[in-house]
Amino acid sequence: MDMGTVSPTLPAPAPAGAGLHAQLEQRQRRLDEAAAQLKAELFGIDDVIDRVIDSIRAWYVLPQCITRPVIVCLWGLTGTGKTQLTRRLAQLLDFYDRFVEVQMDGFSNGAGSRSTSIAAMLGNSDIDEGAPGVLVLDEFQRFRTRNAKGEDVKVERYQDVWTLLSDGRLPPPLGALGDIERKLAEAHYNAEREDSGRNGQPYRFHLDVWDANELKGMFKLREPLAEIMQWPPERVQQLFATFRETQQAWETDYSRLLIFVCGNLDEMYHETARRVEDCDTDADIFHRLTRRLSVIDVKKALAERFKPEQIARLGNTHVIYPSFNRATYERLIQGLCERYVNDIHAQTGVRFAVGADVRGALYANAVFPAQGTRPLFSSVHAILSATLVKAALWAIEQRLPAHAPVALTLGADRRHLVAEGRAPDGTPVQGRFAVALELDRLKQRANADFRALLAVHEAGHGLVYALLFGHAPQEIKINIASFEGGYNSFASLKATTRQNALDMVCVGLAGRVAEEMVFGEMACTTGAESDYKQATALAARHIRHHGFGARISRTDTTVETDEHINTDIGPSNAAVEALLATQYQRARALLAERREAFGRTVDALLARGAIAPAEMVALLGACGIALAPTAAQAADEGLVLEPFAARLAAFRAGPARVHAPAVAA
Repeated sequence: MDMGTVSPTLPAPAPAGAGLHAQLEQRQRRLDEAAAQLKAELFGIDDVIDRVIDSIRAWYVLPQCITRPVIVCLWGLTGTGKTQLTRRLAQLLDFYDRFVEVQMDGFSNGAGSRSTSIAAMLGNSDIDEGAPGVLVLDEFQRFRTRNAKGEDVKVERYQDVWTLLSDGRLPPPLGALGDIERKLAEAHYNAEREDSGRNGQPYRFHLDVWDANELKGMFKLREPLAEIMQWPPERVQQLFATFRETQQAWETDYSRLLIFVCGNLDEMYHETARRVEDCDTDADIFHRLTRRLSVIDVKKALAERFKPEQIARLGNTHVIYPSFNRATYERLIQGLCERYVNDIHAQTGVRFAVGADVRGALYANAVFPAQGTRPLFSSVHAILSATLVKAALWAIEQRLPAHAPVALTLGADRRHLVAEGRAPDGTPVQGRFAVALELDRLKQRANADFRALLAVHEAGHGLVYALLFGHAPQEIKINIASFEGGYNSFASLKATTRQNALDMVCVGLAGRVAEEMVFGEMACTTGAESDYKQATALAARHIRHHGFGARISRTDTTVETDEHINTDIGPSNAAVEALLATQYQRARALLAERREAFGRTVDALLARGAIAPAEMVALLGACGIALAPTAAQAADEGLVLEPFAARLAAFRAGPARVHAPAVAA
């Protein structure tokens, strides 16, 4: 992308009246146009763009009213467009000539050995003192001041950033002044001794270009560097004397800066990423999980890297990028395919029509939801670019007419792209081109027995979950690249009732139940080991921690004598085992009763390797089982399955009564 500079500056404040009103309207319109352009270029972050535009509106429309830097923090996974947004926004608002980007890990473009301060970076820019400008502090997470143990980390570069973030006023770099003062002292000492240099010439005080540049910036001098470098020590000493008398006058005012703090706080996404398999989980699920992150999550993640007073200086305008959803990735893939097709057409005259199955294969083999767009770009290039070149050569050799697009589809073996067209005499011709779809290869389970086992096991979990919770699982998959097996993923619960807890135990045991029902007791596999571990943990917490069993006290093990809990866990073992046995039989009854729905679920998994929520709703609907609409589930931030508000209203309206103890299903 060409980021050429443009030089117009914001006009001076107009007098009150029609002139000011027109000026404000013009800037408002310019800001809205920039927002629309950003949304057209950057997919999937419309909400982020709206928040950023609203956050900078006062700074752009009425900069004369700004007395402190406007700080906007952008946090998101890699490859979601944080830095790209700031660069493009600066260009659209005619600020690219007053735009400074600092890599906070110390590798800024143009950062020489002496560029160890933000003041130096700003001083070498075209941002005038007291005027609006845009500063981007990128990769801010690497500028940590606390390590993983909570200990202070020594940071040498850009320490003045905290002063800048506080009020936008930077004091002179006293360290650089000290270096020049030492040179003055050395010159004075040598002059007193009437020392001479190697050539017999008297020692002469000399400012190098770096020293002269530091003086010019610190003391806001107008003289050229060449002249300053020739100044005698007496003149430099006089500058220092003046500085000591009125030190405050030498502060540099950057209070009208717009400062973007950009970074990837891994700690904020850690728990979310652990819940999914990166290359196997659909982007929509990861998108919903990351949309739940809030400013509280940001503050917690920052606390692991920075001191409290430093976090406070970042302010409270924290804009969080969710991971891209499936639709965004599909738009990106569509755009990439069009670009490659157009490039080939421009160079060779051959026009390709890329089929939806090819785009689907690109999605399945190039999207890693937690890793943003970079793996997508590199994978699409590796899969598509070379293949299109080969296909174009083939089309030229076959003398295919230029006016008819060549269809490009995915072969039945999913290892070739197939180009189809018609020769000049109308004869259909076909070319096959090998393509490496690595994740496809990893996901394929060629062994029919293993696929049958996985389909039966995962169908048991998925169907019982749907029956008990009234929602389709977020995913059911047996085609997995990251491990040998399959999985179900379920929506989180904002509140887990006693019944919900029992239902999850039943769901956890349903995989083993399905194996026994289909293959027989002696053919059950050890694949349910982790299921049994989780189900036992749920049952134990149900009785010992949540007070849902016959015992009311919290029962646990401990090494601390002052923890007021019941440590006698033995008597509850029988209750845990009984609960598991009851839920096992319950799962057996549910699957036996819904044998047709179970069979259809197994068949769908064998045919496609995965079942999406909408497909599960339709599949079970055909069997007379109604589930909640998937649109409501997709928009939900966490399920609450019990009508607590309605029950409270009924309690208030009716006579006081006590609910009888529940009897588990």
